[in-house]
Amino acid sequence: MKERITVTLDKDLLEWIDKRIEEKIFANRSHALEFLIKRKQLEEAKNGRK
Repeated sequence: MKERITVTLDKDLLEWIDKRIEEKIFANRSHALEFLIKRKQLEEAKNGRK
């Protein structure tokens, strides 16, 4: 189940995300954030961190 949240991001970071959306790397901002957070979570799990 997904839950709606609100985030505040630096303008440069948001522009970077929006560019990746235009390039069809991410479907939308939610997809970008979820993908990048999940990637970090897996990286930490691989390194033995919870």
